[in-house]
Amino acid sequence: MEHFQRTGPIESDTEKLTARELEVLSLIAKGLRNADVAQALGLAETTIATHIKAIYRKLGISTRAEAAVHANRLGLT
Repeated sequence: MEHFQRTGPIESDTEKLTARELEVLSLIAKGLRNADVAQALGLAETTIATHIKAIYRKLGISTRAEAAVHANRLGLT
């Protein structure tokens, strides 16, 4: 049996996401709609949608329910 050693650091979910993406993740996990998140952060709804797509891609998820699970695990809710 071969043993493999990881040569680089393991990137956590919080390190994958930008500070803004963490904010958006926290708000959508609390059940806010894109329009509500946009208003809360003073951003356009299209910008929020772009952040959500990036969050989903980086975390390997595809639903708000999965996002809520990740946010809860990260202590964002």
